[in-house]
Amino acid sequence: MAGGKIQKKRHQQAPQQQRWGGGVPFEKSKGQHILKNPMLVETIVQKSGIKPTDVVLEIGPGTGNLTKKLLEVAKSVVAVELDPRMVLELNRRFQGTPHSSRLKVIQGDVLKCELPYFDICVANIPYQISSPLTFKLLAHRPSFRCAVIMFQREFAMRLVANPGDNLYCRLSVNTQLLARVFHLLKVGRNNFRPPPKVDSSVVRIEPRRPLPPVSFKEWDGLMRLCFNRKNKTLGSIFRQKSVLSLLEKNYKTLQALQLTQKEQMEEDKVSSEDVAVLADMVEDLGMGNNSDEKDDEEMQVDDTDMVGEASEGSSFKDKVLGVLRQGDFVEKRAAKLTQVDFLCLLSLFNKEGIHFS
Repeated sequence: MAGGKIQKKRHQQAPQQQRWGGGVPFEKSKGQHILKNPMLVETIVQKSGIKPTDVVLEIGPGTGNLTKKLLEVAKSVVAVELDPRMVLELNRRFQGTPHSSRLKVIQGDVLKCELPYFDICVANIPYQISSPLTFKLLAHRPSFRCAVIMFQREFAMRLVANPGDNLYCRLSVNTQLLARVFHLLKVGRNNFRPPPKVDSSVVRIEPRRPLPPVSFKEWDGLMRLCFNRKNKTLGSIFRQKSVLSLLEKNYKTLQALQLTQKEQMEEDKVSSEDVAVLADMVEDLGMGNNSDEKDDEEMQVDDTDMVGEASEGSSFKDKVLGVLRQGDFVEKRAAKLTQVDFLCLLSLFNKEGIHFS
């Protein structure tokens, strides 16, 4: 156009994606956050206590930064990786090196595949699989020596929380029933590429040997009741109509079946498969500490409903409360009970024929 200015169109560039050496972009939906700090990688390997005779299981090896250090100290490394692009890059990286014969790469979902024998597990995992993976490892047989795993910081602090701590929850109790758990070090988000939205922590997990002689289904049933409102007294929890109704139903069912003590012992025998029932931890992560307050009125209504019931129901209520009094548990709160306390409480209930599964 005469007198006009020719405007040059600028081509808008697409936002750049984070890429690693092979040129393939990261997929955050798969939890791909690669450790980029070599000093941190070295520290994790040192704290794993790997021996030259150890077989190491690595979960989520990514581009192999941690894998390389593990191969330098271990007998062999079995790496489980979901992303086929990462598997290809991993094989390329170690092909033709002295380490190649000691590295086995398994492509697949670690939660679905059968894990091989290993002495130590070292992993920087996608945080969305933290709970099911933890309990899958603890259910693995033969048992391993230890696992050193990178978790989201809040999840890690729940794992190691002690009675009375703000984050002490069913996840804490169930994990510590099966293993000793130690917090090793904090890891800032800037140690990863691309950086995640939260900070992380490295935790060491050592399976208990032998496992405690307890039915995990029974244990988990008791923990669900106690930690549903962890700051309520056990007396308040076990006076609820819904709780008493559930326990009485179980009680009458077992009475009708007339289980002998021997049969019950067989039913409660420790089984590694039963560990899986402890893995359902989703609600623990979203459980607030103020959730008890809004249910005060509901619990009071439940208590009122119990008044004036038939003598049979009242008798069972007395039986339940009698167990709590026997162990001086009426005024105690789950948030402050230890493993020994819970084991004692479960034993007292079971002796009276009261079961939670």
